[in-house]
Amino acid sequence: MREKIQPVKLVAMDVDGVLTRGDVIYTDRGDEVKTFNIKDGLGVSVARRAELQIAIITGRKSAAVERRAAELGISELYTDCSDKGAAVRDLMMRLGLSREEVAFIGDDINDIPAFRESGFRTAVRDASEEVKAQADYVTDSPGGQGAVREVIETILKAQGKWGAAMAGYLQRLQQPEKA
Repeated sequence: MREKIQPVKLVAMDVDGVLTRGDVIYTDRGDEVKTFNIKDGLGVSVARRAELQIAIITGRKSAAVERRAAELGISELYTDCSDKGAAVRDLMMRLGLSREEVAFIGDDINDIPAFRESGFRTAVRDASEEVKAQADYVTDSPGGQGAVREVIETILKAQGKWGAAMAGYLQRLQQPEKA
């Protein structure tokens, strides 16, 4: 597995079932509600500090996902995407990356086309069996409960970047804010 992780420069992921638990909740007004795990958000922040690029590729369009992506500084956002494999190919072309430099985190069969385009394929613990069968790595954490953080930490540790990224993150937190 380590040889598949070493070249990774981009982590792309699905949303429902990966960044969230996979529930779709509607309010009485018809607004969609999603919950995101704070550990996953911190993992994304540390990844960005370590210069690991992050992308979201989702089949749904959601204001909540757009807001969360903005909060985390994720500019590579594909929503309402019916062909996730094509989205991964577009990312590779635009960012000048090879298949080996792309990791994808998924949970269900609509993520398989993205898996086919990625060098390091991760399934969350509660993913469908079809996705797990094609994964290089299956997380200990279920989707929406720290799985993204687990993948990022696994990649950065294998690349020898986790310690420096954490130290940089903590140092930034300890700096006093300027008025």
